[in-house]
Amino acid sequence: MGTGVDEIAGEQRRLINVAYRLLGSATEAEDAVQDAYARWYALPRSRREQILSPGAWLTTVTSRICLDLLGSARARRERYVGAWLPEPLPDRTEWGRAGAAARPGATGSAGPADPADQIVLDESVTMAFLVVMETMTPAERVAFVLHDVFRYPFAEVADVLGRTPAACKQLAASARRRVGTARTPLPATGRADVVRHVKEAWRAKDVAALVGLLDPASVLTADGGGAPGTALRPIEGGARIAHYMVAIADRAPGLELLERSVNGLPGLVARSAGAVVSVTSFDVTDVTDVTDVTDVIDARVTRIWAVRNPQKLRPWAS
Repeated sequence: MGTGVDEIAGEQRRLINVAYRLLGSATEAEDAVQDAYARWYALPRSRREQILSPGAWLTTVTSRICLDLLGSARARRERYVGAWLPEPLPDRTEWGRAGAAARPGATGSAGPADPADQIVLDESVTMAFLVVMETMTPAERVAFVLHDVFRYPFAEVADVLGRTPAACKQLAASARRRVGTARTPLPATGRADVVRHVKEAWRAKDVAALVGLLDPASVLTADGGGAPGTALRPIEGGARIAHYMVAIADRAPGLELLERSVNGLPGLVARSAGAVVSVTSFDVTDVTDVTDVTDVIDARVTRIWAVRNPQKLRPWAS
């Protein structure tokens, strides 16, 4: 059975979407997909012609490569300085403005497509969702992403994991329970209002306003990859977080805060001297049952994820 180059190349977008959700890194996702393609073209032509579904073959190989990478992730995390967070993604309009110039060898529309521009932004790539998936075992994550997100039957998931379909069904159910513990997020419109208030209070260095916007039990996690001034451990409590945010603003005169879509949801991008220095995501929860909320649109920030590692900010370069 013949397989055209266009048919094989057309699988790349879907494969990168699968790999990013498995790995939480657009760069690693691209590497995994390139490795899968290299293995495809390393097959003898006669063997390739025997494969009835090249797309299914590439998905299986890509997923197995990601599974191996997830298996070694614990050792890599142990060597990582501070907390590790998934790589934040801009939306397409942001990438169109910044990403092409940031990618080595890219020359406008003629340059190679960056993986960040090929990832579909939906609930399964929000920072909150990806952080929850970090708590799964590698096998749980593969079973959940392939079956629950991409709707692959358990028979195909079993081929990837080398387990029975029944075992894969149990893995996906276990992963689903982890996801189910997350609180239902606020709709995007209300979330954008809260993020805007946070930006204004942060820019004004208004500790009281920030405390009013933050849940008393909120947690801030920063990923600096060793960058100076980045908190190495999560900061807990609205008051402590508010003072930390103001301290950051004090240390960076002229810090510019921009409202941007981060992994498909409203977030903030901080720029200093024209360069992006951090990308921040927020988990915002409805608190209409709380009586002491004044004009905070009946919602508060419960989690903040701030990525400062320059290696993870390349798609955001301006």
